[in-house]
Amino acid sequence: MSAKPLHTSLSSLHAFISEKITLTEKEWLFVAERFETVSIKANMLLLREGQVCGHLYFVNKGLMRFFITTSDGKDTTKFFTPEHQLFTSQQSFSTQTPARENIEALEDAELLAVSHAALQHIYNDVPKWHTLIRRVLQEVNGMTERIYMDSITITAEERYRRLLQNEPEIALRAPLKHIASYLGVTPESLSRIRKKLSQA
Repeated sequence: MSAKPLHTSLSSLHAFISEKITLTEKEWLFVAERFETVSIKANMLLLREGQVCGHLYFVNKGLMRFFITTSDGKDTTKFFTPEHQLFTSQQSFSTQTPARENIEALEDAELLAVSHAALQHIYNDVPKWHTLIRRVLQEVNGMTERIYMDSITITAEERYRRLLQNEPEIALRAPLKHIASYLGVTPESLSRIRKKLSQA
C-alpha cells in the first residue's frame, strides 16, 4: 500500500459530495486539500482487526470488502464497497479504538483518504460536513438494517436475486466464495443457485 500527495482527479468525490450538500468553492478547496491518494494492491488488507482505523476513505477505483474472522479462522463478509462511496471502519474510526473487522481490496484500488485529525479541521471549518456525514451514516445504517432483515426473512436465492438487481457489478467482480459468505451459504450452494437462475 502506498500514499502520495493528491494529484489525481477529485471529480468523483466532488460529485458524491454535491449530491448531498452544496459547498462554496472555498469550502471545497479546503476539503480537497486534506485528502491524499492511497493505492493498494488486490488481496491486500487496508485494515486488520485490532488496528485503529485512522482514515475515512473514498473509492476512486476498485472494490473493497469488509469481513470479520471467526474463532475457527473462517471469515464472513459483511458487505462490499464499490467505486464512488465513502467508507471507514465506523466504530474504530469514530472512537479511535481497535477495529473488530478487516477491510480488504478485492482489486487493485485507488482511494482518497482523509485522516482523523484532518477531518476534525474540516468539521470545524466546513460546518456543512456534519450534514454530509449524517446523511451518509443514515444510508449506511439503512443498508446494514436491510442486509440483516434480508438474512432472516428471505432465502439465499432471493438475496442473490436482489444482489443481481441492485448491485450487479459486485456479482460480476467479487469472487464466488466471498459472495457466498455475504449471502450466508457455501460456495457450492451458491453455484447451484447460479446454475438454476441461468437455466430459468
